[in-house]
Amino acid sequence: MFPQEVMDVIDTVLRHNAWRRGETINLIASENVMSPLAELLYVNDLAGRYAEGTVGQRYYQGTKYVDALEDSLSKRFARALGATFVDVRPISGTVANLATYFALAPEGGLVASLPVKFGGHISHNTVGGLKALRLRSVELPWDMDNFNIDVDAARKVIEEKRPNLVILGASLYLFPHPVKEIAEIAKTVGAYVLHDSAHVFGLIVGGVFPNPLKEGAHVTTTSTHKTFPGPQGGLIATVLGDEVNVQIQRAVFPTFTSNYHLHRYAATYVTLVEMEVFGGEYAAKVVENAKALAEALSAEEITPVAERQGFTKTHQVAVDVSRFGGGDKVAALLEEANVIVNKNALPWDKSVLKPSGIRIGVQEMTRFGMGRDEMREIARFIARVLRGEDPASVRRDVATFRKAYLEIKYGFKINREIVDKLFASLNLYT
Repeated sequence: MFPQEVMDVIDTVLRHNAWRRGETINLIASENVMSPLAELLYVNDLAGRYAEGTVGQRYYQGTKYVDALEDSLSKRFARALGATFVDVRPISGTVANLATYFALAPEGGLVASLPVKFGGHISHNTVGGLKALRLRSVELPWDMDNFNIDVDAARKVIEEKRPNLVILGASLYLFPHPVKEIAEIAKTVGAYVLHDSAHVFGLIVGGVFPNPLKEGAHVTTTSTHKTFPGPQGGLIATVLGDEVNVQIQRAVFPTFTSNYHLHRYAATYVTLVEMEVFGGEYAAKVVENAKALAEALSAEEITPVAERQGFTKTHQVAVDVSRFGGGDKVAALLEEANVIVNKNALPWDKSVLKPSGIRIGVQEMTRFGMGRDEMREIARFIARVLRGEDPASVRRDVATFRKAYLEIKYGFKINREIVDKLFASLNLYT
């Protein structure tokens, strides 16, 4: 029917799907799954289309339905976030960041941000996007005791260095950053405040994490596929004036993108509606599960960081596994057991390439219906591997355990009629 090479690709996809959706415990903090309806709507004709420009001002014809989707999506996000302007065209959180930096900071300007070892994303630092834009950076100080930004020390840095832009939010993000306090300091030197909400965006929309725009940030950027369980993509939301918002729009296009991966719009819209319906319950359960997993790991004598602060107030748990061989070794061993995590630098590490920690996120397993009891079982699986049990033995138990959690919760279902209509519209049935 197909060339063997095509059959091999199909087989690879099918095996991946069966493994990740039916046999593994996925604890990658930056991943999630869409609802059945959102995932179905992700397959549409817009995957091959362009719509350069903005709503009503396109450089191509044939975009009236794109305009309707983009306009509706932007306005619904603006309402959900209390924003005056939203741009949904960035294709990732990093592209959203780059466009915002380009609009808000002059070439050669100064950015204050957290280094990677304190949780900052690579796009916040000169190892990533700042270098590409020829921006300089200064580190925001870290309070090791509170596992958060040191506000008093940050005041001295901001007042002395006078950055153009202060970046909050993080890739390793256990506790809300002091947005209000930092924004008040930044105001005294005329700096913009950007909060990268990529990891906690679903928790913000779900109402269990502070909305940075209401705490004093001028801009929030995000991706739409972490705790917010939509398709991969990005977003910029602001409470700025029209002149600056236009600068951001022009940075998105034509500076950083020309095609916005339009097929994601419908799935993102459906996900936002789902979050309005189910998001409060889902987000609260995510935070509850993260805390439960941290406590269960601690009981197994695998100690997460920040115990004094209660371990976490987000979807994430960070664990110091240096006594088990470090993040590299532990992440690889756990994968052999079908428990998927990532190595991660902790604030005291000397090298981010050889970190002492792992980072865990519970949002996807929460979507599959797991709760506090299941978090305790996951902690036991992790403990068995770290105590030296053969990962193959644990893997069999993990696969058996996972088979009871295959249905995605907190989203809309689909039926055959919807599938038939969509596939017929694409002429996929012959």
